[in-house]
Amino acid sequence: METKRNFTKPKITEEEIALINRLIAENPSWGRSKLSQELCRIWNWCGPNGQIKDISCRALLRKLDAKGLIKLPPRICNGRKAGSRDKVQVMTHDTTPVTVSIRDLLPLKVEVIRKSGPLLTEFKSLLVQYHYLGFDMTVGENMKYMVYSRDGILLSCLLFGSAAWSCAPRDKFIGWEATARKNNLYLITNNTRFLILPWVKVPHLASHILGLICRRISSDWQEKYGHSVYLLETFVERDRFKGTCYKAANWIHVGETTGRSRNDRYNNLRVPIKDIFLYPLNKNFREVLAYDATP
Repeated sequence: METKRNFTKPKITEEEIALINRLIAENPSWGRSKLSQELCRIWNWCGPNGQIKDISCRALLRKLDAKGLIKLPPRICNGRKAGSRDKVQVMTHDTTPVTVSIRDLLPLKVEVIRKSGPLLTEFKSLLVQYHYLGFDMTVGENMKYMVYSRDGILLSCLLFGSAAWSCAPRDKFIGWEATARKNNLYLITNNTRFLILPWVKVPHLASHILGLICRRISSDWQEKYGHSVYLLETFVERDRFKGTCYKAANWIHVGETTGRSRNDRYNNLRVPIKDIFLYPLNKNFREVLAYDATP
């Protein structure tokens, strides 16, 4: 009989802590990657496509190590300082103004960035140079898009990544209980970056691009990760933006964030308030997302 896959983070009990410490003690030659890979196999922790959640497991191990619950083996030197990130290569671009009507650009062409290479380098460079949040290393399931005019003019970059763990207005909109949220969060993705290049000034382009991506992203996710996504979310800083393109693309405004950081333990770390927008990709999204398979 096939062992049931675990798509979510395992519950860390005293027994799990003991298991981790035993594996570390009994296998002194193991590095952190080997340890996380073995734990993923023991816990059967993987994505719907069957790929083990190695990166997520290493992040969990670092948290346990920081709390003093385990003692991780030293990092194996890979030529970089511990904790450093790959430096993004800044590239030059053609910044000729694009000020035409949208009909002069259609049909738009969408490029999915599937692996390392020149396109990914260009994607990172554009976000670092022209998006106010820059580019951070993506962890977990994600989708990167570059959008071009019919003549090959680069217009936009979009990044979708892991959904927020907890968001009260979103969870209320779905009708989520805690267990269903834990089991089904991977069926939502967060539009964390949406960049129209600053020299592109085309009315209605942003909402058109959002509509184009919304129509294809679930099938793209299915192809890449072996499962669909059923709901999109995004968080718009209200002091910077009005969310006009999301409204024009029929995203639903469900509320706002509290202005507290998720790392705030004492109610005194303030962050910008953000408007929360959602876009259902399937008419049965609530039924799918609220399904609780726990026996």
